Amino acid sequence: MIFMLPTLPYRFDAFEPFIDQTTMEIHYTKHHQNYITNANLILESLPQFAQLSVEELIQQLDQVPHNKKMALRNYAGGHANHSLFWKLLKHGTKIQGKLKNAIESDFGSIIIFQELFEQVAMNCFGSGWAWLVKKNNQLLVVSTANQDNPLMGENISSVSGYPILGLDVWEHAYYLKYQNRRSDYIKSFWNIVNWDEASIRFNQCED
Repeated sequence: MIFMLPTLPYRFDAFEPFIDQTTMEIHYTKHHQNYITNANLILESLPQFAQLSVEELIQQLDQVPHNKKMALRNYAGGHANHSLFWKLLKHGTKIQGKLKNAIESDFGSIIIFQELFEQVAMNCFGSGWAWLVKKNNQLLVVSTANQDNPLMGENISSVSGYPILGLDVWEHAYYLKYQNRRSDYIKSFWNIVNWDEASIRFNQCED
């Protein structure tokens, strides 16, 4: 399987003013493409992994040869994370149904969940991601460093779970517009979350 950039169902300026057009274009065409290019190069020497989807691959990193594991962790992880991130952006959706009920049950309220998610995203030191995951039939908010993904498991990324939401808090995701104001970028996420996609992931995931 040769990894390729997923087609975006929206224009680069679709999420102005929350994410600016230039950031979206560079993020997608440069950063995401770089992860894909390098992952594909590594997989040329690992034919036993070349037919896996990127989600399957990052769940089997413990089987990758040691001298290729870290690079594939970074580049395949970056591809997996960004492929999900683009799906989780959309105007005008509302949290509802089973996911809304589960968030209220596990966190107390939507507001409490959002505040916790923002705190975890802010406290992610350096580059990384904030996640809402489902684990053992419970919702948790966690963070991972660099391009780690909860699907990699605790032996690799220190956390585990099935990602429902993910927010990129690398500076390349927000610096052109927000500079050092990561908090403003994080809070803007709630204006463009694709709750429909998150609900589908929540309803379909298996612990």
